[in-house]
Amino acid sequence: MIRSFLNECVSGGKLVEHQIKSYNDFIDKKLQNIVNELGEIKIELPTKENLKIKLGRVKVGNPRVKESDGSVREILPYEARLRNLTYSAPLLIEMTIIFEDIEHETEFIYVGDLPVMVKSNKCYLSGMDKDETIKAGEDPKDPGGYFIINGTERVLIMSEDIVTNKAILQKKDDTISVRLDSKNRGYTQRHIFERKENGVIISKFANLTKTPIPIVVLIKALGLESDKEIIDIISSKTVDVGLGELYLNIYATEVTNQEEAFDYIGKKMRVMQKSQVFERVQRVLDYYLLPHLGQEPSDRQKKAKHLINVMHKLFLLQKGLIKHDDIDHYSNKRLKLSGDLLEPIIRAILIGKWGLVTRLQYNYQKMIKRGRKLLKLQSVITTDILTKQIMRSMAVGNWAGGQTGVSQRLERNNFVRMLGHLRNVVSPLSSTQEHFDARELHATHWGRLCIIRTPEGQNIGLRKFLALGAEITTTSSEDVETKVKNVLKNLGVNDE
Repeated sequence: MIRSFLNECVSGGKLVEHQIKSYNDFIDKKLQNIVNELGEIKIELPTKENLKIKLGRVKVGNPRVKESDGSVREILPYEARLRNLTYSAPLLIEMTIIFEDIEHETEFIYVGDLPVMVKSNKCYLSGMDKDETIKAGEDPKDPGGYFIINGTERVLIMSEDIVTNKAILQKKDDTISVRLDSKNRGYTQRHIFERKENGVIISKFANLTKTPIPIVVLIKALGLESDKEIIDIISSKTVDVGLGELYLNIYATEVTNQEEAFDYIGKKMRVMQKSQVFERVQRVLDYYLLPHLGQEPSDRQKKAKHLINVMHKLFLLQKGLIKHDDIDHYSNKRLKLSGDLLEPIIRAILIGKWGLVTRLQYNYQKMIKRGRKLLKLQSVITTDILTKQIMRSMAVGNWAGGQTGVSQRLERNNFVRMLGHLRNVVSPLSSTQEHFDARELHATHWGRLCIIRTPEGQNIGLRKFLALGAEITTTSSEDVETKVKNVLKNLGVNDE
């Protein structure tokens, strides 16, 4: 049975199929989502004229190489290895100049090169049969799933992460808390809701981790100002929860309405100017508080009710009516694959402080100051920003968010070692700290992770490998959410 399984999986490349599918999903969907999130680029002009650039479709070309004489031609992985080249393809974004509300010609603008995963849909090898693959200088049994950067084969190592958009109840000694990693459009914001010794529940998120805010203050800042309404919502959930701790939380601060809640949060954020308090606090509530529930003012009611649910769970946990979650249980974890790892760094390069968009705005303003208007977009795009930054990260392994070792040189000692490297799983926890619970073998690893193979020393239990028969689903979260909602509706659950 094992021999049959290996013959099918190795020859069909299924042992690393999850990496290839994740990369394909990144090219087909996630790239477009990043551009859609940006929408349009506004250019501030000294003449106060209205100029903006509307972004549209994303297109990724085929792998190519630009020769020293200026000619451009197709390239195969074999040649990229031999000539120490990068196996990459051009990224083009549809852009339209809108000047004084008048749309000008729409065109695809080249913004840089993206590394192409070997055997992905964008790779020439993906459509070849055995004889064609051999003729192209490749091993037919090579599974792909890696990149070629400056002639070196590089692999993006799968990373464990806590499941997003799920409240995880935690209990350590006498401290109880809820951890919730809220994710929206590739951006994840961690929230910690903790019950203090005096019974007050505080919240930590974004830039309020060092100056936590009582959860009731957040609820009132979101527009749910009535104490009676908060009490009624929790009372309607269960009769087993005593209201003593709820009253304690409501009257722990002197905040009674939304305006006072905004002032309270503004002081915690150290906003000096009174005129800026409303705007700054509003931005925190909309963009950084529970972004998975929405980032519009109309979503504040949902966020307030969700915070009440968090309070309710902490009350139940304190009374021992429910059990805390095991954060090391594999249902509370997800694996970041190649597409998930590429998404944040591409977003940072395009939208970041010194990214492509900022440079485009700067270049346009500089040219307009010289008296030139409505320039060709291609002439103001700095195309080497994306290319150099993504290639540097891929070559060195340093990633967005301060991660290191994300990209590693593919080990080719033998075929089995190569497959093991492509199925490697690492934990983001520091290897210099104990983390005893995270390092231990968990019952839920069975069938998912190899229960034997892990290095000795400080990386023990933090560096793991997929079990031989393990497969990883790569369905996008939007598709899963739609399917779950359809099932729930068919079972009679309404939207409320």
